[in-house]
Amino acid sequence: MSTKASIKVRYFASLKESLGRPEDSLDFAGSITVRELWCRVNPGQPLPANILAAVNMDYVGLDSPVSGGDEVAFFPPVTGG
Repeated sequence: MSTKASIKVRYFASLKESLGRPEDSLDFAGSITVRELWCRVNPGQPLPANILAAVNMDYVGLDSPVSGGDEVAFFPPVTGG
């Protein structure tokens, strides 16, 4: 039996401004993908194209698993010049 643990979700740069908040928290038991997590904490808000994600400070793909106790960060694509 899984117990619920909090997943911390952080937003950076323009994502933080467009969503109007720097972070969310989701109590969750079991496993969920990064993509599913976005949909849970941002219902009705499409996942931006080319978004970057990290789980526990390691860059991951959107289909990577996330578990309770993890920290997930979303970053807009970085452009340089």
